[in-house]
Amino acid sequence: MPDIIALGEPMVEFNEGAGAGQFGQGFGGDVSNCAIAASRAGASSGIFTSLGQDEFGDRLTALWAENGIDATLVSRHASAPTGIYFVSHGLQGHSFSYRRAGSAASLVAPADLPREAIRAARLIHASGISLAISASACDAVLEAIALARDNGVLVSFDPNLRLKLWPLPRARALTHAAMQACDIALPGLDDAQILTGLDDPQAIADFYLTLGARIVALTLGRDGCLVATPDRRAHIAGMTVKAVDATGAGDAFDGNFIAEYLRHRDPFEAARYANAAAALSTQGYGAVAPLPHRAAVLEFLARH
Repeated sequence: MPDIIALGEPMVEFNEGAGAGQFGQGFGGDVSNCAIAASRAGASSGIFTSLGQDEFGDRLTALWAENGIDATLVSRHASAPTGIYFVSHGLQGHSFSYRRAGSAASLVAPADLPREAIRAARLIHASGISLAISASACDAVLEAIALARDNGVLVSFDPNLRLKLWPLPRARALTHAAMQACDIALPGLDDAQILTGLDDPQAIADFYLTLGARIVALTLGRDGCLVATPDRRAHIAGMTVKAVDATGAGDAFDGNFIAEYLRHRDPFEAARYANAAAALSTQGYGAVAPLPHRAAVLEFLARH
C-alpha cells in the first residue's frame, strides 16, 4: 500500500495552450495532480477515487501507471462518466469550464473507503474540491480524515475553493472542519482570504493554527509561502522563472511539500523544495505535463 493516499476527483483536461481555440488533451484534478507531483518527488503515492468505464478513465489509469501511482484503490463505474474540464487563457490569467456533474468520483460514499489502506498509510491528502463535488463524497472524505487521525496517520488538506461547486457558507463550514482535523494545512492566499475573512497572511496562519492545524503552509503566489507552526514561522521566498501557465502550481506545491516533509519532517525545508517545484511547474502548459521530477528540482535549487 502507498505511503500517501490522495482522495478526490481526477479529471481529463483540455488546455488551450499557446494557440487560441486549439485545445490539447492533458490531465488534471487537484488530488491526482498532487499524487503525481509527490510520486515525481520520490514518494510512494496512490489515489482513492472512482472513474467511469470509458476512454477517459482508461487514459487516467495509464497516466498513473506511467507515473508510478498505486491505483489499486480506484474503482470503475459502469454508467457514470469520468469528469473533464477546459482551460482557457487570457489577459486575466487562466479560466476553467467543467463537465463533472454526476461523475463517477462524485458518487463515492463512506462505505467505499479503503479502510485498511488508510490505516496503513503515512499520510492522506484531500481538498475542498474533494468535499464539494457531492454530499456523499464529502462524508467519505471527512470519515477518512477521522479514521486517519484515530490511527496516527497524518492528514494534509488544501481548501482549493471553487465557489461554482458550493455556496460560501457551506464551503467555510466544511473546510474549517477539515482544517480543524488536519496536521498540514495547505491554503492558498486568495482562497484563505475568502474563507477566513482575513487579509493579512500572518493572521490567516494564526487562524488555522488556532483552528487545529499543526503546520500551515500558506502559498503566496510569486511571493513564495508563509510557513507557520506553534513554535516558529518564516517567509520562504518565491523563485523567479519565465512562467506560461500556473494551472497546476498549487497542486505541485502540495505534492512536493508532503513528499519532502515525509522525507525529513522539516516543514521549512519542505516549503523551500515545494516552492522550487511549483515554480518549475509553471514553465509548461497543463496541470500534469510540467510537474518536475526530483532531479530537476534539486538541480534548480542548487542554482538558487
